[in-house]
Amino acid sequence: MNSTHLHFSAFRGRRLHLGVCGSVAAYKVCDLLRGWVRDGISTSATLTDGARQFVTPLSFAALGALPVYGRLDDATEAPADEIFAHLEPGQRAQAMIIAPASADALSRLANGAASDMLSAQALAFSGPLVIAPAMNPRMWAHPAVRANVAILQERGAMLVRPGCGATACGDMGEGRLADLREIHVAALRALAPQDMAGLRVMITLGPTREVWDGVRYWTNPSSGRMGASLAVAAWLRGARVDAVCGPGAPWLPQGICRHDVVSARDMLAAAEAVWDAADMGVFTAAVADFSPVSAGPEKFKKEGAADGFSVRFTANPDILKTLAARRSRGQRIMGFAAETAADLAACVRRKLASKGADMIVGNNVNQQGAGFGAPDNTVLVLDRNGREERWPARSKADIAWDLCTWLLSL
Repeated sequence: MNSTHLHFSAFRGRRLHLGVCGSVAAYKVCDLLRGWVRDGISTSATLTDGARQFVTPLSFAALGALPVYGRLDDATEAPADEIFAHLEPGQRAQAMIIAPASADALSRLANGAASDMLSAQALAFSGPLVIAPAMNPRMWAHPAVRANVAILQERGAMLVRPGCGATACGDMGEGRLADLREIHVAALRALAPQDMAGLRVMITLGPTREVWDGVRYWTNPSSGRMGASLAVAAWLRGARVDAVCGPGAPWLPQGICRHDVVSARDMLAAAEAVWDAADMGVFTAAVADFSPVSAGPEKFKKEGAADGFSVRFTANPDILKTLAARRSRGQRIMGFAAETAADLAACVRRKLASKGADMIVGNNVNQQGAGFGAPDNTVLVLDRNGREERWPARSKADIAWDLCTWLLSL
């Protein structure tokens, strides 16, 4: 849960309500709460009687949940301003998430029962609802459970499907609580403005790897964090995202269509396959400009080159320039310029003029605390309308959020 590209300060001041049901996975939700609090999201919580057998209200309160609700008849847990406890989430929270959601809770929600605090709060909640079930694989596969989930989805609930693997009872299969990162971003998506809904965004990210012999290759230190941050930001805001990922690129939510590639030519082919259907192209990948001429599939032995050797390189295709040249009317393009020159502005202006992009984001990759591999970045942004801004060091996630806003405005 410490992936920096999943944490955005744009959610500060937002509020969500967390429901926790009886499951051995309930303890994991403490990490979810910690992540939302880190994002500045105010979070209240309701623990069912079953949940309290695994975790305590004090744990959630200590981690920042306020208030923490329990039973319907527990008057001591009502808010101080006398709003009814079973109505408070619906009046104050912008999204509600139930994780883990038990089979019993799914049945209550699907059938409109309000026999405990959590189900009453859910019935009185009209905002986005996210459910993340966790149960025995045979329970999850039961037709009644699947029917209840289908009813909730038809009503607009967002489902974070259970993961596959070993469950606490020893059974194997689909039923364990989903990856916490999936649940974390599902809640963020429920809170996010959907101003990119209906748009398809293609993003290239990470390095490329140009093979030389059986064990060696030519590459660069790009981590893919900037591109991953942009992919997640666009997806959170409702876009359909295709992420063309070089080797070692970060984790992305399952809702993002991921295309893993290795070389620059692989990346171009994958990008070309989706480009015509895209509304926006974001080219963050640190593509190798040159590839070494192959020394063959076997490992090159040093015994045959005691005095050293030379490697010849050939030029790789320019992915940004190639796809910009075949853009259709209305497609918007953002490119990136990773530079080391002292005059960053001059480099960005040249790239904007030569690549055919609508905007270029430049950064000095040799600047300490920014650039390749760093969680933060310092950038210069220039667009085709002459707008130019320098942004001080901030997290790549926050920069990505603002870049999406800028691209939307073009």
